[in-house]
Amino acid sequence: MNEFIFYFKMGLFHVLDIKAYDHILFLIVLAVVYQFKQWKKVLWLITLFTIGHSLTLALSAYGILNVRAALVEFLIPLTIFITGLMNVLTARKASVGKENQNLFFALFFGLIHGLGFSNYFKMMIGKSSDKLVPLLEFAVGVEAAQIIIVVAILLIGALVQSIFGVNRRDWILVASSIVIGFAIQMMIDRVFW
Repeated sequence: MNEFIFYFKMGLFHVLDIKAYDHILFLIVLAVVYQFKQWKKVLWLITLFTIGHSLTLALSAYGILNVRAALVEFLIPLTIFITGLMNVLTARKASVGKENQNLFFALFFGLIHGLGFSNYFKMMIGKSSDKLVPLLEFAVGVEAAQIIIVVAILLIGALVQSIFGVNRRDWILVASSIVIGFAIQMMIDRVFW
């Protein structure tokens, strides 16, 4: 049980670490297009991201996949930027098609984000032959943290829209634009060429 708690906490704090805010920024641009009534899609969004994240983490932990860290560190804010930009360009049409697009982004870009943590995860599990159980325990922690963040994003969105009378399109535009600003700065800081 202690081992489960250790890896669960590692997954939880991997996402909730304010110093590693790129994960939070990505969740914001993924979830901002949703409303509480779409909770099933939101759950899929979170789970697809965790699946993508865990898949590349596993491939890396087993030595099947190895990508240059500097490239991955640049690609992470690029995924945030692309998702935010797509939100801005399609904010007027915050419809089913846009939300399905974000489901794809969650899975595909989750693969890239998983690579960003792979070196640390490999050091954490060391030479252990059993990598699958720690990986699953870590994934449960990631999933729990993402649920916390996405619920907070949905709550903030609902409050902004109901209390301040901001329409959904403007909420998506403003939140996504702020995140795009952070992503651009992160890409500039992480240029690898």
